[in-house]
Amino acid sequence: MRFKPVLFLSFIIFTFACKERKPLPILGEKMMLNGKEVNHLIPNFSFINQDSIAVTQKDFEGKIYIADFFFTSCPTICPVMKTQMLRIYERFKTNNEIKLLSHSIDPAHDTPANLRAYVNRLGVDTPQWQFVTGDRKKIFDIGEKAYMVTTKADSTVEGGLLHSGAFLLVDKKRQIRGQYDGTKAAEVDQLIEDILLLLEEK
Repeated sequence: MRFKPVLFLSFIIFTFACKERKPLPILGEKMMLNGKEVNHLIPNFSFINQDSIAVTQKDFEGKIYIADFFFTSCPTICPVMKTQMLRIYERFKTNNEIKLLSHSIDPAHDTPANLRAYVNRLGVDTPQWQFVTGDRKKIFDIGEKAYMVTTKADSTVEGGLLHSGAFLLVDKKRQIRGQYDGTKAAEVDQLIEDILLLLEEK
């Protein structure tokens, strides 16, 4: 008995859809914590948000979150990144398991008041997405050492600051599970799919 082409194609699609995807990888080298070797983790942090309120790792406890680095006067990739981050925000803004965390690498300019104005322009009206500022060295350090992306001053580039366009997907255990180019819609599509996969992880 021969399969009809349409039925055979439906069978292939159904079979593919039923296959479970492999778990997302855990990025970064293992580290020592309290004398034990553990996966790479985002360390404790404390920054100030758009409402002049301290934001720490405790605010993200038990949450999946997406982190990035930017500055409000960025003349290059930041507007594109924020357009793509808004897609994630709109997709998950009713899900209290998902949060977003944007770090400014220009704290001299990006005061809480300027961050609040920026947030208002984006139309973000929920604490689900935090925009933080603070000591520049600490922000550079957490970018380079914890999130493993470029964050530094560079007088040779437009705007005087150099940062990665990456979006980092962090799980409920503070492990990085994916890195995506926040300037490319296709990679953000993949990020959205990976968030859904991570939501199913126990």
